[in-house]
Amino acid sequence: MFYQREFTKTIIQGLQSPANLLQIIIGPRQVGKTTTALHIEKVWEGQTVYASADEPLPPGPEWIMHHWQTARRTQDPSTLLILDEVQKVRGWSEVVKSLWEEDKRCGLRFAVMLLGSSSLLIQKGLSESLSGRFMLHRCSHWSYNEMSTAFSLSLDEWLYFGGYPGTIDLRKDITSWKGYVRDSLIETVLNKDIFQLQNIAKPALFRHLFMLAAGYPAEILSYNKMLGQLQDAGNTTTLSHYIDLLSSAFLVDGLELYKIRGRPKRGSSPKLIIRNNALINALSNKDYTETQNDTGLWGRIVENAVGAHLLNCLCDITSEIYYWRSGNFEVDFIIQTPGKTWAVEVKSGRMKIPRGLEKFLLFKKDAFPFILGGTGMPLEEFFTADPKDIFL
Repeated sequence: MFYQREFTKTIIQGLQSPANLLQIIIGPRQVGKTTTALHIEKVWEGQTVYASADEPLPPGPEWIMHHWQTARRTQDPSTLLILDEVQKVRGWSEVVKSLWEEDKRCGLRFAVMLLGSSSLLIQKGLSESLSGRFMLHRCSHWSYNEMSTAFSLSLDEWLYFGGYPGTIDLRKDITSWKGYVRDSLIETVLNKDIFQLQNIAKPALFRHLFMLAAGYPAEILSYNKMLGQLQDAGNTTTLSHYIDLLSSAFLVDGLELYKIRGRPKRGSSPKLIIRNNALINALSNKDYTETQNDTGLWGRIVENAVGAHLLNCLCDITSEIYYWRSGNFEVDFIIQTPGKTWAVEVKSGRMKIPRGLEKFLLFKKDAFPFILGGTGMPLEEFFTADPKDIFL
């Protein structure tokens, strides 16, 4: 059964648009990018050409040229060319730009869809070579609403097992589920999407940093504390760079401290948000029941899921997400939109120092408070909703 995610319609509309722009789809592994592309290929009314660069040795620019020429030879404007994991091709954006502009000069036309799992490499290519020639579609981790609709997951199940649809059939066997997430998801992303494509001077440190982050979901962790827990840790600049790379692979984000006056503080102790709760629990030594019964851990998992939901849905330039802390006072998330500042407090049963929200509003009088859980918006209602409808 194919579950059609919301962005599928938007992609098809873009492919059929008279503007004839390149349709670029980015997102993490195992969330349905290729499945969506193959579904679009299946329902597409014209001819299609599909190829994937996800090979042990990344192909060269001639790979793109070969498949582009195949699409050209159809001489049919309704032809659709799909190139998957295109960021693995050396100099992919320059080749695509050259071919696209050559077609435009010659009056050739067909639809092009490019997919990639490295946000950093894709967006670097877009900004350097393809400005004004594409539409970008973000295929994020599956939300609770999607997992509930497609697989009837309860909220607690989604909070533990996360948003990877391919792992659903394994959740009754927790050992197999954890092994699959570790070996087929985490290791694949680290080895194929990062180590193979980035110059990582200390791959062991990079791996240990990810493991450390997964053990501190929704925690504010200073770089000095990280240095104290990691072997051969180098310096804070290295750790900050590695967290940026983890973010580009849709694994971990380090939220910055919000400054009430002036610009947000760059280089502050990051608040670690794991983009999919499956990545946390697959590396934990506790099973589903033990995790739920650990009040402190479950509270961090709930708070992390809130942060991940915000990052997955509010991922464009219209909003920024931070945290705030001053002394013993803390606000879980600060959402800065063009017109408003939202202060979000998560009531998840986790013991916290109270009155952080009250203190923040004394300093930032025009901010809007937003409480999740407890007497605020029910968690299930929030996770079912699109944060854009709430905060934008």
